[in-house]
Amino acid sequence: MTELAAKTCVPCRGGVPPLKGAELENLGKQLPDWKIVNEHHLARAFAFPDFRAALAFVDRVGALAEEQGHHPDIFLAWGKAEITIWTHKIDGLTESDFILAAKIDRLYHPAKAS
Repeated sequence: MTELAAKTCVPCRGGVPPLKGAELENLGKQLPDWKIVNEHHLARAFAFPDFRAALAFVDRVGALAEEQGHHPDIFLAWGKAEITIWTHKIDGLTESDFILAAKIDRLYHPAKAS
């Protein structure tokens, strides 16, 4: 996670194929809490003790997304937030999706950021 989280998302201009097969599997091993769904997107649910904590996390994820120029889909509910990430420009996954996921994990587990 540390290696991916240290990188910066790169804007996708299109014209590149989405990651598939072994490439996805290797990146996925670095983010075991995330699910690779249909080789198309990453998904993870995060649990919180209440709505306020979930909302605070979503706010931090939003700030990170703006900073990185890479914006996930976010579902917020009492005690949980669900994040879905993929690169819309190519309708699939790039390394930047995994970078963003690793950075989001750091927001959830700040003690593991070092």
